[in-house]
Amino acid sequence: MAKINGNEIRPGNVLEHDGGLWAAVKVDHVKPGKGGAFAQVEMRNLRNGSKLNERFRSADKVERVRLEQKDQQFLYESDGMLVFMDTETYEQIELSSELLGERRPFLQDGMTIVVEFYEDEALNATLPQKVTCTVVETEPVVKGQTAANSFKPAILDNGVKVMVPPFIAQDEQVVINTEAMEYSERA
Repeated sequence: MAKINGNEIRPGNVLEHDGGLWAAVKVDHVKPGKGGAFAQVEMRNLRNGSKLNERFRSADKVERVRLEQKDQQFLYESDGMLVFMDTETYEQIELSSELLGERRPFLQDGMTIVVEFYEDEALNATLPQKVTCTVVETEPVVKGQTAANSFKPAILDNGVKVMVPPFIAQDEQVVINTEAMEYSERA
């Protein structure tokens, strides 16, 4: 593992700190009027999700961890566990559905996601940025309702509620941005 100086920490870096694995969420470089400069780092624990604010001076050494990213294909779910298959070795692994959090409904059969591993432990899972869903329920299209930035609620085939433009009708395919969890475009 590589040691880096405290002033080299960037958002997204994974650090080993106080015996845990932490992802740097926000980094502010502060130069107070008195004393030396430091990096104020907001970190999230990759194992339990807790947050921590820590100061690192430029002389402090921090262990930077490289996570191994593997493409995993979703096969099925059983008892709250999601079963994935490695697309290269065809090995199957089980991961908790909590790893995806609120994005779990967007996981579709056969979908390939990126899972980040530290040694043999899965720490993070990333869905594709855009997913196609079907609108199951929404208000009917109203002619002439073309006001800028007007949206109406819609329920997707996976049960998630999103806001869609007024021209989207029931049973239409829409593309959803999984990071922002909002309507992106018509499919």
